[in-house]
Amino acid sequence: MMYLLDANTYIQAKKLHYQMGFCPAYWSWLDLQYKNSLLASIQTVHEELADGDDELSEWVKDRKEHFLPVSRDEIQDQFSHVAQYVAELKGKKPEFVAEFLAKADPWLVATAAVIGGTVVTHEVPVPENSAKVKIPNICGAFGVPYIITFQLLNRLDAKFVLGQ
Repeated sequence: MMYLLDANTYIQAKKLHYQMGFCPAYWSWLDLQYKNSLLASIQTVHEELADGDDELSEWVKDRKEHFLPVSRDEIQDQFSHVAQYVAELKGKKPEFVAEFLAKADPWLVATAAVIGGTVVTHEVPVPENSAKVKIPNICGAFGVPYIITFQLLNRLDAKFVLGQ
């Protein structure tokens, strides 16, 4: 099973629970899980994160291989289905649809659908009558499982233990 990380998981980790200065073990753990082929992200997430000018963007730039290309024909085809589905959703505000489609989100869902992966995101589903478009709702429409970072840590039995 491959877990694909949304940009918000990296951003929230850096800003909150796993700041690079006091929890370098988390970032080393991500490297190890990538090496073990258990998690990755996608090229479009890399582009979003590398565009910054902070320690996260530097960390990401040094790990381009952690981010899977989205150029495969199957992913391109699935992206078309995801984009069409989102564009045809009833009751969604056009600006929310445009925002969703302009970011890595549809690519993340498409890639996970193609490879049989699970999306890791901090987004939560919104009610059907919401004007917003969120990853969990689109994952549900395409049969793609999703979890949050804390579930990922539990599933992969993460341990950040102080040494002696």
